[in-house]
Amino acid sequence: MKKSFFTYFSMFFALLFLPGCKRIGEKTASISILYGAIAIFSLVLLICYYLLVNKKQLRFFFLFSAVAVVNTGYFLLSVSKTLNAALFANRLSYLGSVFLPMIMFIIIMKGCKITAPKWLFGLLAAISISVFFLAASPGYLTLYYESVSLETVNGISVLKKVYGPLHSVYLFYLLLYFCAMLGVIIYSFTKKKIKKTAHVKIFLSSVFINICVWLFEQLVKIDFELLSVSYIVTELFLLGVHLLLQEEETARKENEAALVKEMELITEPAGAFSPSEEDPAAAQEYRLQYENYASTLTPTEKKILELHLSGKSTKEIMETLCITENTVKFHNKNLYRKFGVTSKKQLISFCDKAK
Repeated sequence: MKKSFFTYFSMFFALLFLPGCKRIGEKTASISILYGAIAIFSLVLLICYYLLVNKKQLRFFFLFSAVAVVNTGYFLLSVSKTLNAALFANRLSYLGSVFLPMIMFIIIMKGCKITAPKWLFGLLAAISISVFFLAASPGYLTLYYESVSLETVNGISVLKKVYGPLHSVYLFYLLLYFCAMLGVIIYSFTKKKIKKTAHVKIFLSSVFINICVWLFEQLVKIDFELLSVSYIVTELFLLGVHLLLQEEETARKENEAALVKEMELITEPAGAFSPSEEDPAAAQEYRLQYENYASTLTPTEKKILELHLSGKSTKEIMETLCITENTVKFHNKNLYRKFGVTSKKQLISFCDKAK
């Protein structure tokens, strides 16, 4: 049902987008309609997230809100009748687009399981606010735009700008965030914080789409802001991978809860046995003791024992059984207790002698 919903809307956007990409000077009123449809769709997505997603995250609420603000600004600019109205719409679009990279970066860091110090987010917010005030300064200062005027081309309002000395600040701001996002994803993948390649691909796609669209808009002059669409694609990508990770986390917790319940049923060991490495004639005794102790093991303990004997490390056992390090340690404790040993080395030595 959800797949069909997003598929239909994607087709809807593709159809809307076709009349919008004409050269400058060939603009038609259909572009205003297109901006309006995208703005409405952004608001619908924000409302759907608020109403339909059970475990809401504040960062995603900000993400959907920022995209809605950006696209509302694009629409209002296209229908502005005065320079003041156009500048207000321009500031509104910058309000969303300046904070979007920061929110995306925070979401990607969280999805990549990278913990950052709290002061970093304060610093990023301060930088974003500064960049926004710079981008919102036209009409008051000549730092971002030296001059700006309103033109109407075929019924569509357009700001004619002469860039000021600090206009490149915003471009560097976006570029640095894109590089930071890619760096976080690559680092997380190399450190195996993200275990599934599919999740990495989704994260990379969400960043590359915006990079490609941004570069395309810098190099090719068209009359439509492609970023208005790419932002929506990005938020859906990020939400999708977030929901997948959330589902996996829920499954992991349920698995651990089942393991804890299983641990509560563990029986007391039959008795302690200290393996001797000096008596080769005790092989039969080892075997009998092994069979006696092995009969008291739970299914999970048997799996962990097999993995220990096959030479797997604690990290490999965690990945194989999808359990935490504390859970492995808990099982190890029970294995040592049941076999009457005090370490993993003694446990493996005892089992080798019993073979």
